Formats: sequence, C-alpha cells, structure tokens
Amino acid sequence: MNHDLFESMRIAIIDDNILAGIGLQHMLEDMIPMAEVTLCQNTGEINGMKDFHQFAHYFVSSRIYFSNIDLFRSYSKKTIILVNGDRIIKGMRTLNVCQNEKKLAHDFIALHRVGHGEEKSRERQDTPVLSPREIQVMILLCKGCINKEVGEKLNISLATVMTHRKNIIAKLHARSLADIIIYAVVNGYVNIEELL
Repeated sequence: MNHDLFESMRIAIIDDNILAGIGLQHMLEDMIPMAEVTLCQNTGEINGMKDFHQFAHYFVSSRIYFSNIDLFRSYSKKTIILVNGDRIIKGMRTLNVCQNEKKLAHDFIALHRVGHGEEKSRERQDTPVLSPREIQVMILLCKGCINKEVGEKLNISLATVMTHRKNIIAKLHARSLADIIIYAVVNGYVNIEELL
C-alpha cells in the first residue's frame, strides 16, 4: 500500500450505529496508521467543530446522509456513503460495509485515489439528462402521485405520462421508484422533508 497517499489524513466517521462506527474506525486506523480518525454519532457533534471542512473524507451512514443532505452536498467530493450491499446512489461515492475487510480496504483505496485525482478520472458519460417535462413528472411521482394524477396536474395524457416515466427509468437505470426518489433527493429536485 502506498502510505504517501494518506500522509496527515483526517477522516470523520458519522454513524449512529456506534459498533459499526468503532469497527470501521479500527479498520481505518490499522490500514492508515498516520491518519487521524474521528468518530461521531450524529451531525451535532461535527457541526461544533471549527475545522470540519479540513477532513479528507466523511464516511457517513446513509440514514444520516439523507437526513443532512444539504450539509454533505457541500462536501460531495469528500463524502463516502456507507451502504449495506451494492446499493448505488447516483452521483455519490458509496462503500459497501457488508463485505470482508480486504475487499473493504481495496474499495476505500480506489475511492481515495479517484476522489483526489490520482487516477485519471473518467467523464461520466452515463450522467442522465432529463428534459424539463421529465423532471416535472419525476417530482410528482416522488411526491406520491399516481400516473393519472401526474397527467391531470401537468395537463398531459396518461400515455404521455407513461412515456415520460419509461424514459426516466431508462435514463436513470432505475430498478424501482426508490431509485428515482434517491436520484431526485441527491440532485436537489425534491427535499427529503417533502417525502415524509
């Protein structure tokens, strides 16, 4: 492992599952002995830090991320969302915490290198470009409207709603409405409070 990559690195772990946080903290301290790893259970602990912006990475549980999306959107290049399984959050870096330590270490190093430009970063050609009408349809779907209601609110036919919905699913590579909602929240089209 190239320890020069991690010289004087400060890492924050924000996870309300204290046991998972301690496990990740110990693993990172073993992997990167020269790093300073700070463990917080909530954003209240980190908001009080004057030097919060100086961390190289923020490992954040997905629940805390979505509860504080505006805060972490400001640090999107430094934020790594801790997920269970292979869940992908479009436009964000994720780390599957349900894998063995060797694979977890490999994935972290790869994220660090790409995040700091040490590997040639490739352009995202798969970045979806939704039309303004598709965005309107997506927002209404996220807010719980059924296809008929979307058509009535936008003054378009049910067939047109279905076409827009099909295009949104294809462009986002969505497997379900949950994937569409995550995309809409992460990209600021809807506020998570509106969905509760």
